[in-house]
Amino acid sequence: MNLQFFLSFHTAFGQSLWLSGNTDELGHNDPEKGIPMTYLNDEFWHVSLVIPSKNWHSKGIVYKYFLKNKDGELIAEWGHDRIVKLPGKSITELQMIDTWNHAGEYENAFFTAPFKNVLLPHHASKSKSGTAKHYTHIFKVKAPLLGKHESIGILGSNAQLGNWDEKNIILFSQDGDWWTTNIDLSGNGFPIAYKYVVFNTHNKEFVRYEDGDNRLLHGNTIPHRLTVIHDGFARLPNNTWKGAGVSIPVFSLRSKQSFGVGEFTDLKLLVDWARQTGLKLIQILPVNDTIANNTWADSYPYAAISAFALHPIYINLEKCAGKKHRGMLKTLQHKQKTLNELPEIDYEEVIRFKMTMLKDLYEEMDKECFELDDYKEFFEDNKHWLFPYAAFCYFRDKYKTSHFNEWKTNSVYDKEEILKLFSSRSLVQKEINFYCFVQYHLHLQLKAAADYAHKKGIILKGDIPIGIYRYGCDAWVAPELYNMEAQAGAPPDDFTPIGQNWEFPTYNWKRMQEDGFSWWKQRFGQMSNYFDTFRIDHILGFFRIWSIPAHAVQGIMGHFVPCIPIHYVEFGENGIWFDEKRFCLPYITDDVLQEVFGDLAEKVKQEYVEPNQRGGYDLKPRFEKQRDVEAWFDKLEATDENLRLKLGLYDLISNVIFFEQEGSKGQEFHFRISMERTLSFKYLIPHVQEKLRALYINYFYRRQDNFWKKEA
Repeated sequence: MNLQFFLSFHTAFGQSLWLSGNTDELGHNDPEKGIPMTYLNDEFWHVSLVIPSKNWHSKGIVYKYFLKNKDGELIAEWGHDRIVKLPGKSITELQMIDTWNHAGEYENAFFTAPFKNVLLPHHASKSKSGTAKHYTHIFKVKAPLLGKHESIGILGSNAQLGNWDEKNIILFSQDGDWWTTNIDLSGNGFPIAYKYVVFNTHNKEFVRYEDGDNRLLHGNTIPHRLTVIHDGFARLPNNTWKGAGVSIPVFSLRSKQSFGVGEFTDLKLLVDWARQTGLKLIQILPVNDTIANNTWADSYPYAAISAFALHPIYINLEKCAGKKHRGMLKTLQHKQKTLNELPEIDYEEVIRFKMTMLKDLYEEMDKECFELDDYKEFFEDNKHWLFPYAAFCYFRDKYKTSHFNEWKTNSVYDKEEILKLFSSRSLVQKEINFYCFVQYHLHLQLKAAADYAHKKGIILKGDIPIGIYRYGCDAWVAPELYNMEAQAGAPPDDFTPIGQNWEFPTYNWKRMQEDGFSWWKQRFGQMSNYFDTFRIDHILGFFRIWSIPAHAVQGIMGHFVPCIPIHYVEFGENGIWFDEKRFCLPYITDDVLQEVFGDLAEKVKQEYVEPNQRGGYDLKPRFEKQRDVEAWFDKLEATDENLRLKLGLYDLISNVIFFEQEGSKGQEFHFRISMERTLSFKYLIPHVQEKLRALYINYFYRRQDNFWKKEA
């Protein structure tokens, strides 16, 4: 079979177009193995190839186009729905005339899962396209926002296309996302002008033409050739759908049926309210398990001990118990009423009572639960995270800490050892399976809430934290996927002049890439069980993160990673005499101590710093790092004076111009952000200040731009 591909696309100098698909000839969907197209004219790029019929997949040839920039970057068009099926034996040549589908095309949004599955009403088309036995052209176009009883049709400048007579509209039928029809254009002169139209199949009335100029079809018809035209989107108004939503944490949805905190079952009440008020979307905060310390500190939703497990606090006990075991909950009705009437959530009391009750229910329900086919399916689909999570929770409770490096056993994850704990011979099998039991019922309740929302025409939006908890299951299982010596955070701003330190390890993207980012794919897949769309917390972290060394407390001690550092040669090139000790060590003088500590300056000289040979002071070794200072003052009485001393020492440690790039052996450096606000900068001579300021602006606002664009 001879195939001719024509793509309408206007390129710039240095750009080229490539074709990829699901056959050997098209590189098996590997863009790097795609075939180059040839510039034909100002309107089209072209490529021809032969694909034997035996190489066609049963579902046809699925293909897509890629744009290659002059620097070699490949940019894919949007979608995976260009499909050509093997035609009858009489056809020896296929000709595809396509329009590039830009990812930013507004209408593409309406073909995402939330719109296709929930938000846009499904109006089954009653129209049928032409069924001529012989046809030379197949027209395909998309129109996601048609109203009820509306269908796509076509009119054009010849008899086969109705001679622009609105009574002779050729109607299309739906094939997946496309509206399509087959037409015999043999014996006609080209080019042919045409437009897509909207037709009301209920009233049998013409509604409107698409906007814009007439479309033109060039070429000709020859025997044994079939032409397929993918015309992209019909030019119809794309502002006919509007939607609004509400964002709220699940714990705020407390109802009479819940137990002191909002629960997954309460989402149904919010869905009812959203439907009554005309809202289309409900966004919630993260709902992953955060039980690390069994204290109120676990209420922070962005420090989950598992990126997959759901939080037991959101379980509805009555739903879990079912009718058969509901009687076990009667003794808790007074406690439930008391907790529900509190003005604020008593996190510790709620989770303590729920976990106690869940263990009681587990004793009665475990066997009948584990014999269910539905549970077996859930377990099989989720065992990649359920095995280590359940074991992690067991050891956390056994050793009274989630800090796995402090456990007496199993501080290093061993998959084979963990699997033994689930065997029938294991003495702790039942204890560990408890956590699987709880996750199964959480899954049922959140899935039921999501299904209920969909029936009411409302979508759920989940929240995915960018970081993982340093002492959680994910870090225990695969520490190599994370930079455990680093901490993620945010640089200073007007609200937090010392920056933010979230204390999560950063991602080792190179290591994650080795297995095709399987952890991320599993994470998104599991979240897709419940949510139609996601908010990814701090999405900038996917291409550059504010990384803080483990020895630092304040975010101001960090720098962007990845980032192009300053090479020491650049100092000379920019007229700066590089004094490493002056620029990279905390600058401490009598004047600095007086500005930072005031009446406590003398105490600092006596206890925390020591004179150096440069006419100033160095911090004593045990106070050189912020974490060391933090640990020192944690052992002292919490007084105002000690707080001033601690924060002042933090300021001294961060009073530098540059941080040395780790492992660079004094060759590469990163600016400390907010350099001009440091006392170290203040006491430099104006000439050096001016030169450093220019280099600083280049570092933060120019040199990283193209680098980060490629990373993104």
